Amino acid sequence: MTTPKFAVVLSGCGVYDGSEIHEAVLTLLAIDRNGGSYQCFAPDVAQREVVDHLTGNPAGESRNVLVESARIARGKIKALATFNAAEFDALLFPGGFGAAKNLSSFAVDGPDCTVHPDVERAVKAMAAQGKPVGALCIAPALLARLFGGVELTIGDDAATAAALEQMGARHRTAGRGEVVIDQARRVVTSPCYMLESSISQIADGADATVRALIELIGGG
Repeated sequence: MTTPKFAVVLSGCGVYDGSEIHEAVLTLLAIDRNGGSYQCFAPDVAQREVVDHLTGNPAGESRNVLVESARIARGKIKALATFNAAEFDALLFPGGFGAAKNLSSFAVDGPDCTVHPDVERAVKAMAAQGKPVGALCIAPALLARLFGGVELTIGDDAATAAALEQMGARHRTAGRGEVVIDQARRVVTSPCYMLESSISQIADGADATVRALIELIGGG
């Protein structure tokens, strides 16, 4: 098989208002260590809010999701509006509250949430081409909204699982480092920091997700 090409969608920089940095970096590391390549993307929009990560309080600032995500990507990032599914083998969403605030409105609207149009377009384009999609932590909420009946996990949080099931998803409880694979939908999810976890357990979850996606790519 040729080098698997991953598109990784970021949602800012920092767990409370963007991408969870450990999950994002360990996802990129897992892709590289498993023989893949990656291109980072993010929507070119204002963040829903900016949080002071020292205090956890609103910072009263305005920041751009693409600009902040570029911090993690070392500047090598593209606007999600330019995403072309034909150029990639898999699409992957690290977690962090940005997935629920910037990529969707799940943090505010719960099961009545909407998904950012660029995210919806990217996910549906991959699905139309039979290509797999992965999501970590709270990011599976995006897929619950976009795929009716998809089987996925956010760990074992009953309230969040119930919200996903209200959107039509079938939730399965999963532990640290574990993945849930919906073979029919070609979707892979892992709880990561939705569970109290060490950084090595986050690495395990990211690696297991990437490996499962590569298996789906290889399976055609």
